[in-house]
Amino acid sequence: MSLQHGRQTMSPWFVLAVVVFTVAAGFAASSQAELAPGKFYEAVGNKVDARTYNGFRRYHGSCNHCHGPDGMGSTFASALVDRLPGIEVFRRNVRDGVRSGASVMKGFADDPNVAPYIDDIYAYLQARADGALGRGRPERLEN
Repeated sequence: MSLQHGRQTMSPWFVLAVVVFTVAAGFAASSQAELAPGKFYEAVGNKVDARTYNGFRRYHGSCNHCHGPDGMGSTFASALVDRLPGIEVFRRNVRDGVRSGASVMKGFADDPNVAPYIDDIYAYLQARADGALGRGRPERLEN
């Protein structure tokens, strides 16, 4: 700030910085606001946001062995895209595991390749369940 006749005025550089920051914050907020309420993904055609793409990678690294490619199910475990539970149930099931009759899924709370990425995996499966994303490897949306 500079002093001018006993009053403080703002430097033009400070004003420019505030304007740039405000515009950038608006863009960031608008990209988050584009997600529909309750949706964890952004999908345009076969392109997805970074979170959903990471979910695809994590799912196929740890979950598809039982739940099948693209969440379609297998002889070992049910399809996840047919009846995807709400996020809280999904988190609990993945962390703690599930026992249903003779069928048992171990918990992944201690798995560093799964536990920190449960919401990413959910985003991928939610996009698949909603029909917003087809089968196979998606592409990444440009930022």
